[in-house]
Amino acid sequence: MKQKELTQVFPVWRGIGAHSGVGGGWSQGWGRWLQWEPDYPGQGARIPVFDCPIWLVLCRGRARLREVCQRGRGAFRLPTDMLSIKLPQLFDSHQVPKVFREDSIISGYRHPRSSVLDCILSSFQMNNETINIWTHFLPTWYFLWRFCILCSTLNFLTDIYTWPLLVYMVVICIYPFTSSCAHTFSTMSPESCHICYFFDYGALSLYSLGCAISYGYYVMPDCWVNSLLHQHFVLIAVGNTLLCTSLSCYSRFLDLQFPHRSKVLKTTAFVVPFIFDTVPLFYRILLCCRDSCGASDALTNHCYHLLFAFLTCFLFTAHLPERLAPGRFDYFGHSHQLFHVSAVVGTHFQMEGVIADMTSRRAWLMAHGATPSFLGTIGALAISLILNLGIIGIFSTPLIWRPCPPHKTACECKEQ
Repeated sequence: MKQKELTQVFPVWRGIGAHSGVGGGWSQGWGRWLQWEPDYPGQGARIPVFDCPIWLVLCRGRARLREVCQRGRGAFRLPTDMLSIKLPQLFDSHQVPKVFREDSIISGYRHPRSSVLDCILSSFQMNNETINIWTHFLPTWYFLWRFCILCSTLNFLTDIYTWPLLVYMVVICIYPFTSSCAHTFSTMSPESCHICYFFDYGALSLYSLGCAISYGYYVMPDCWVNSLLHQHFVLIAVGNTLLCTSLSCYSRFLDLQFPHRSKVLKTTAFVVPFIFDTVPLFYRILLCCRDSCGASDALTNHCYHLLFAFLTCFLFTAHLPERLAPGRFDYFGHSHQLFHVSAVVGTHFQMEGVIADMTSRRAWLMAHGATPSFLGTIGALAISLILNLGIIGIFSTPLIWRPCPPHKTACECKEQ
């Protein structure tokens, strides 16, 4: 199509007094289309001008109006390829490599060599990962919305007492988004599957650190404030973060040959930091039960969080209900989807409990010298982020630069 034809879109009105060569009149009559002409001589800006009077179209009747509509439809006709986007094909478990298979999930697998576009389109197609993607993508926006509200009511820049909450809000926005991306792009190749979940594990490790920082400054029992454990609580949590990322990443290399050992390592990697982080909370709840203290909003939310945390751990390890009826819960209701929902709901109650403790205990904590520091909050998060990225890089390098044996083709090597 010529450039002149591309500029013709629809019959339009030039306007009285327009610079058309004939002052204030119609230079070309009815049959002209929209021309893009300079606004002023010598300028690059171009504006649409009309070469036919619209009132003339109406006066000449329906025939002219029908001609206008037909020319308009022809001008705006889209290529057929743009209207025939096909969703990716789905496969059964025996048609994909073992690295992509999930226990008791029979169907709904995406192509193991999906492109980036295929991965994005698959999030709008019902497969066995669709609910996993959206159950963490949508909560990301909810936590971001809550974060924005807190930013409008609290001064995170100058009020150092709010820095633990700042760290916590950042990590609870990061971990569901990273998980959603991991489930979206994990089928680009076997290597990308491992690397995507390496980042997912790293984000969960940072989440455990954010919990430890907020618990260490806001949730710590009164009798433990300024104790030896309190002084080294964040430092130990950083070490737990590195342990969590290392064990969980290493467990993926054992999935094919030693699946049970891999599951034990992965579960241990997340249970150990969780137990350490919640020890102050457990002790505080026990003290409250012993002294028959009234249930505050903070403790109520913390108890709900613990309930959903135990449910999350159970769903992660039990693989129910799909284990009872393989193939029946491939798209809806399998354990990983329930695991995501339970984790997000638990995080919501945890967030509410942390905010309630931060508000109600501020005067007492500040009076007893429990003042947050930069190194113990934002600095700890930054250091852990760098170290976790280093660990992920160490585990990813063998996958990216893995040599292929001489007796195998590149495709056969990649499918392992």
